[in-house]
Amino acid sequence: MRFLNLEWVAALRVAALGLAGLGITQANPGWAAGPQAALGSTATTLSTEMRTQNGRTVSTFAVAVKGEDGLPATGAVVLEEDGRPLAGAALSAEGHARLEIALPAGDHAVRAVYKGDDRHQGSISGFAGVRAQATAATPDFDLTVAPGSASLTAGQSESAIVSLLPHNTASLTGPMFVTLACAGFPDQSTCNFTPENVEILPNATAAVTSSMVLVTQGRNRTAGLAGTEHNPVAWAVLLPGAVGLAGLAFSVRRKRWLSRMALLGLVGFVGLLGTTACAPRYNYYNHGPPFNLPTPAGSYTLQITAQSSNGVTATTRTTSFALTVK
Repeated sequence: MRFLNLEWVAALRVAALGLAGLGITQANPGWAAGPQAALGSTATTLSTEMRTQNGRTVSTFAVAVKGEDGLPATGAVVLEEDGRPLAGAALSAEGHARLEIALPAGDHAVRAVYKGDDRHQGSISGFAGVRAQATAATPDFDLTVAPGSASLTAGQSESAIVSLLPHNTASLTGPMFVTLACAGFPDQSTCNFTPENVEILPNATAAVTSSMVLVTQGRNRTAGLAGTEHNPVAWAVLLPGAVGLAGLAFSVRRKRWLSRMALLGLVGFVGLLGTTACAPRYNYYNHGPPFNLPTPAGSYTLQITAQSSNGVTATTRTTSFALTVK
C-alpha cells in the first residue's frame, strides 16, 4: 500500500507539472500578486474661441492633456455642461483635441473630462465660460450625443443617444425632417441610426432623439468558408485516383499510346481540380478570405451630422464623438 501511495504521489506531481506547462496553476491562498505599476496623473486644460455663424454663436474648444512626466496623453476627452455630455473627440499624438459646437442662447459653463488610458489617470479641466447668442428667427436645432465617447474591444458594439433640441419652431408651417449621418469611423465597423430621419413638429420645444449604434468587428472565421472545407471522403477517392493515374503513366513504358493517354488523363484531372473548389484561388474568389479582418485598434473622432432642408436652404449641425478600439 505504501508503494501504491508513492506511485499516486508521483502521478499527481507529473500531472501538476503538465498543467503548469499549459499555463494552468493551482491557486495558492498565501500568494499575493505583486503591485501593479501606478498610473501617472494628468493635467487637462481647456480654452475656447467664439464666432458668429448664421446668426448663432459657434464655440471652438481646444483641449490639451499632459501627463506628470511631461509627455502627452492618449485616449478620449468629452465636453460636459452640468454633467451632460456635449461632444467628444480623440486626442492627437500631441495630446490635443479641438471640438466645435453651437450652444443655445445664454450663459454656459463647459469643462473637459479626460477619460484616461493604460498609463494615465483621468483628469478634469477648469470651467470655460461661454455666452452664446442667437439672433436668427428661422427654425433651428442643437445637436448633442450622450455619452460623448465609447471604448470597445474589436467585436463589441455600443449605443448612444443623439438628441436634437429645436428652436424657433413657431415659424414652422409643417414638420421639419432631419437626416442623421456618421463619418470618420474606422474600417471594419459601422455606424447606424434608428431612426435615421427624425421629425421636428411646429411649436415643439422638447428634444427628439435617435439611437446611434456603433458596431466593430472581431477576427473570426467567415461563415461562408465553414461549409467549404474539403470532405475527407472525397479526398480518399481523389488522391488514390491521382496516384493511380500517375503510376499507370510511368509503368506502361512499352506502350507509348497508353502512357500518353494516362498522362493526358492526369493533366485533365489536375486541371479539373484547379478550376473547382479544391483550388485556393477558386476558394478565395468565391468564398472570400478565411478570416474576417478585425476593426483596427486606435482612437477615432467620429463626426455626427444632422441636416434638414426646406428645398431651398439647408441647416446643418455637426458634433463629434470619441471612439476607442482596443
